[in-house]
Amino acid sequence: DHQTILRAWAVKDFAPNCPLYVQILKPENKFHIKFADHVVCEEEFKYAMLALNCICPATSTLITLLVHTSRGQESQQSPEQWQKMYGRCSGNEVYHINLEESTFFAEYEGKSFTYASFHAHKKFGVCLIGVRKEDSKNILLNPGPRYIMSSTDICFYINITKEENSAFKKQEKHKKKKESKLSYHGASRLPVHSIIASMGTVAIDLQDTGCRTSSRPTLALPSEGGKEGRRPSIAPVLEVPDSSSLQACDLLSDQSEDETTPSDDEVSAGLEYAKGYPPYSPYIGSSPTFCHLLHEKVPFCCLRLDKGCQHNYYEDAKAYGFKNKLIIVAAETAGNGLYNFIVPLRAYYRPKKELNPIVLLLDNPPDMHFLDAICWFPMVYYMVGSIDNLDDLLRCGVTFAANMVVVDKESTMSAEEDYMADAKTIVNVQTLFRLFSSLSIITELTHPANMRFMQFRAKDCYSLALSKLEKKEREKGSNLAFMFRLPFAAGRVFSISMLDTLLYQSFVKDYMISITRLLLGLDTTPGSGFLCSMKITEEDLWIRTYARLYQKLCSSTGDIPIGVYRTESQKLTTSE
Repeated sequence: DHQTILRAWAVKDFAPNCPLYVQILKPENKFHIKFADHVVCEEEFKYAMLALNCICPATSTLITLLVHTSRGQESQQSPEQWQKMYGRCSGNEVYHINLEESTFFAEYEGKSFTYASFHAHKKFGVCLIGVRKEDSKNILLNPGPRYIMSSTDICFYINITKEENSAFKKQEKHKKKKESKLSYHGASRLPVHSIIASMGTVAIDLQDTGCRTSSRPTLALPSEGGKEGRRPSIAPVLEVPDSSSLQACDLLSDQSEDETTPSDDEVSAGLEYAKGYPPYSPYIGSSPTFCHLLHEKVPFCCLRLDKGCQHNYYEDAKAYGFKNKLIIVAAETAGNGLYNFIVPLRAYYRPKKELNPIVLLLDNPPDMHFLDAICWFPMVYYMVGSIDNLDDLLRCGVTFAANMVVVDKESTMSAEEDYMADAKTIVNVQTLFRLFSSLSIITELTHPANMRFMQFRAKDCYSLALSKLEKKEREKGSNLAFMFRLPFAAGRVFSISMLDTLLYQSFVKDYMISITRLLLGLDTTPGSGFLCSMKITEEDLWIRTYARLYQKLCSSTGDIPIGVYRTESQKLTTSE
């Protein structure tokens, strides 16, 4: 970083008007290069992504595929349906266009954002995810049904290609010669798959959780049954929302289920959290996020999970009796970046009842100023130990954990043999994978090529076939050759080098970094939405298609789906 900073200063000194694109590792060095036009701080992005992976499966894969440039031609010759679909959808990227110049969106001037997003998707298969007002620098992701589109707005949408390169324009010109008022009929036959974003059951949610009565978002069946055998109808998406639909999903009066009055069991469990900005940030330049906080900070002795103190006698995770499953982070040291793992998981829009306890399993004891930053957050603990020690794992609650995040060790990043940097991590994760089969493990590697050893099975014919596919794609010149490897496709593995493309995409699209930061919850803009996921269960299958899901979410809660994360139940033989 120090070398990078000096180089940036040298360029600024020699050519002060030259646009600067800088990528640094540590967040605490950001403020030295505030003058640069575009900055990507690897550690901030990495930790926010790994954190979101625990609540929205495979966010890291979704974002990686969005920030990579590809034309969606990967594996179109493959016999497997999922590879075709996944390969084609990997071509989706974020583009922008002025509302008045756009064929896709021009007709929605004066209509609500949600209406515009739904109808543009229905008609052209593009997914409108955000807007920016002409006079503002802030991008709003899904500003919701209250937001009325105006002709000067800049629209941000996800699609395989940008509108300027699509076939619609040509059609329009022929029409004008004939002076016919016919609309372009091809739209209805357009493949909707052009949008089903690469992966991840991810929806950009509205700012409040008021419309969620149950703890889990469900697709409530429409009340009127209709005739027998008729498919259930979904309410239409309104051009301009009426008061009743706004009450169902109100941005301003944040009446989320845990706001009004705390229930008795909440008081007894001491669930009285405040909402506010964390009073102490570990480095200069972290953007403040509205979070669930404790009324008073936890004494440092209580932050330590495995040592009793005068306040409590607990010495392992089991003794605490947590209601929700844990999220364990195994890291070498508690760097300042680790703060960005905690913040997205404690952001105010996550329902209070669904907060998972976070346990940091650190090789080295954290320093005081890091503890100062985390002691205001509810249910965050640390423990000194290592993942190659089974006792440490059991003490920090691996059997009660939903997710385990294994962060790349800095000391091994520069190993003598290049690809051996990940050797220790990979073998440790393999042990975890064999011992705790139900645990979802997310690993960060130095080299993406090493992901083929994640959850390795020597006699696995399927991954052998994928290995051949990867070689083919690489020969064709794909810069996403690793995308068909199962650990990556499933969002189980991530390498920071996959984000390198973010910096050079922002050369053409200067908004790419800010959109990614908003999606990851690193920045927040008033009135902008956030990323969340919802599980489709057996009883939701009446929805049938992605297009109908889009309508249901738009008309009921004002959410916008941007992708699907498909899972398959596997029946393994006992030997495996």
